[in-house]
Amino acid sequence: MDAPARAIDLNADVGERPGDAGVADDEAIMAGVSSVNVACGFHAGDGETMHRVCEAAVRHHKAIGAHVSFLDREGFGRRDLKVEPALLRDQVTQQIAALQATAVVAGGHVRYVKPHGALYHRASVDPVHAQAVLEAVRDAIGATDAPLKLLAPAGSELLQAASARGVDAVAEGFADRAYRADGTLVPRGQEGALLAPEAALTQALTLADSGRYRSLCLHSDTPGAAALAVALRDRLIGAGYEIRPFA
Repeated sequence: MDAPARAIDLNADVGERPGDAGVADDEAIMAGVSSVNVACGFHAGDGETMHRVCEAAVRHHKAIGAHVSFLDREGFGRRDLKVEPALLRDQVTQQIAALQATAVVAGGHVRYVKPHGALYHRASVDPVHAQAVLEAVRDAIGATDAPLKLLAPAGSELLQAASARGVDAVAEGFADRAYRADGTLVPRGQEGALLAPEAALTQALTLADSGRYRSLCLHSDTPGAAALAVALRDRLIGAGYEIRPFA
């Protein structure tokens, strides 16, 4: 009898590009992933884009997550802003609520939260910011009355804070981004920060095989993201994994 398949989630950031072309690209990416992190308007996206990508996610049976950020549309959420914890908690709460309302209208519901960009990195090392994010996630109630889950880096303050506060959190790795020797990502803008497709496929399998991660991320602005998403799915299935949402 064959051994049961190991489960792994593939997630992608969507809703960051407006208009028909952006939504079409996101829908193409959905062919390869199991979960989508929807921009909630603070770093990218708007009400129309949120609604359209949520409709597409429901149509293709993908788990919907809130991709929350610092309020930084000019910097695409990649600037490390100084935000008081109470305000940050309120901003994250606002973003989750906005996507929840949109997802329900589209026929779905929000299942998890993933910070974006600078907030992701700050809350991963700063316990104060981690707590502010966790408070917003913990207090949010999904459309099914189920607690929301959290997607965060392995070994991060976010994961530790989630464990201490009873929030179900899942560690993720990045298929298309290069890692440094200390386990952090090579900063964007530095040579080699973004992996070529074959290197991304190899890294995805290495990360999955390590057992540290329940989800792997692909960025929608990676060149050829839709084709890479399908290739990642096929490579992992070929290696004995089942692609399945974590939430």
